[in-house]
Amino acid sequence: MSSTQSNSSANVTFVRPATFFISGFSNMPHVKYYYVFLSLVYVVTVLGNSFIMCIIYLARRLHTAKYIVVFHLALIDLCESSALIPNIIDIFLFDHHVVSYEGCLANMFFVYHFMNLHSLTLLVLAYDRLVAICFPLRYHAIITKTAMFLIIGIMWIFSVIYFSVYVGLVNRISFCGSNVVDSYFCDHGIIYRLACNDNSINILMLKLSFVLLICTPLILIIISYFCISTALLKIAHGAERIKAMKTCTSHLMLVAIGYIPIVSNNIAVLTTPMNPNTRLINNSLTQIVPPMLNPIIYALKTEEVMQSIKELYKRRKVNTTKRMKYSRRNSKQK
Repeated sequence: MSSTQSNSSANVTFVRPATFFISGFSNMPHVKYYYVFLSLVYVVTVLGNSFIMCIIYLARRLHTAKYIVVFHLALIDLCESSALIPNIIDIFLFDHHVVSYEGCLANMFFVYHFMNLHSLTLLVLAYDRLVAICFPLRYHAIITKTAMFLIIGIMWIFSVIYFSVYVGLVNRISFCGSNVVDSYFCDHGIIYRLACNDNSINILMLKLSFVLLICTPLILIIISYFCISTALLKIAHGAERIKAMKTCTSHLMLVAIGYIPIVSNNIAVLTTPMNPNTRLINNSLTQIVPPMLNPIIYALKTEEVMQSIKELYKRRKVNTTKRMKYSRRNSKQK
């Protein structure tokens, strides 16, 4: 511990470590194979999400309010993976286990911030499907580009403020014992346990975050799909009902991939004893796999995206053929 700050008003001495030691995967056998897997996941995540963003940008038919949110989800998935996976590889594969105090808090902020935005974006997509199926005649009046940009802006402001406070409260903790973080990143749930003073507010914030940022969006999504199911039952024609349901399948898959592992991990931690290495692998997979799968699901399961990909491919093929004919014509004239 290298630096000490006094709070004279409370007559309490706060000890700040200059660095944290991230120990996470250090004692795991054959862990280098897992780092290779993480590298492959990161490459697929970057390529997949970049591909989806390019398709939405290039295809005019996708310049709609809904696909503004899909573009935002791909961007957030890319940012979330970039905040986590390169850092894991740098720490454990290249033995840079020592992280500065400020760098640790910054890493904590960005990982949680982008995870939260991912969760909220899934909620916005559920809202889009709710309006589309329950209020089809008012859909284009309610779900506008302006409304979606406003919602995304509010999400960012809320998340930045919330996690600035969340991470800032770590500064209330005095680290007069160990500075070893038994995780693969600067995990708030591990760091607050290193405190040798009162950490009750950090525990409260952790519980509040789980309820507010994970359980609440999931409950709202479940309620929205209950309303959607009720509306679908009122549709007389089976073909129309199936068509409406198909517009929800890709989003439902994203919700399942995004929430089921997180909820399952939290239940498992509370109910059954778990090997520390198993816990780390489960938690890391929960964070890195959904951003990789999301663009694949949207590309393969969404008809509008597939149609746009085909149109862009045909357009590129036609343009290539025209350029080849033009170059041949010029070569003959010469």
